[in-house]
Amino acid sequence: MRLRQEVVVIAGQFRETNVEQGNINWVLAIACLLAGVGIGALGYHLLNGGARTAQKLRQRLAERDRELSELRAGLSEYFERADGLLDALLANGQNLQQEMRDSATRLGSSQPRKPDLHQADETNDNLDTPRDYADGNRGTLSEDFGLKSKSDESPAQPPRY
Repeated sequence: MRLRQEVVVIAGQFRETNVEQGNINWVLAIACLLAGVGIGALGYHLLNGGARTAQKLRQRLAERDRELSELRAGLSEYFERADGLLDALLANGQNLQQEMRDSATRLGSSQPRKPDLHQADETNDNLDTPRDYADGNRGTLSEDFGLKSKSDESPAQPPRY
């Protein structure tokens, strides 16, 4: 019996060891699963960072394309408006030129008349040079202007305030 009791005790210990080994397998499997999930999440975070950056770059590129298309549309409108204004300016210039031609024709000459410069030169030949004094008097440019004779000297008067 003693042997039998020892066998039962050894068998019981063996069963407990088997149960503990089974629990260890489950614990190890769960730990490996959690480690795999953690490593996967870390890898996704690291690899998805590049994808997130790429998404932000795509969004910025789309925004820049939209701004560029708006600028192109605005530039197109500007050039259309400038073209219209230039056409109007050209038409006004042509109208003004035609009006000047019509006015010149009505006044009896097809071209503007130039003044006769030779005739003006002939009339200027008999003009006197300008003087700074009247006839019979000596002017400020004469050599004795401002000089007083000794008999005309009078005592200096004090300045008045």
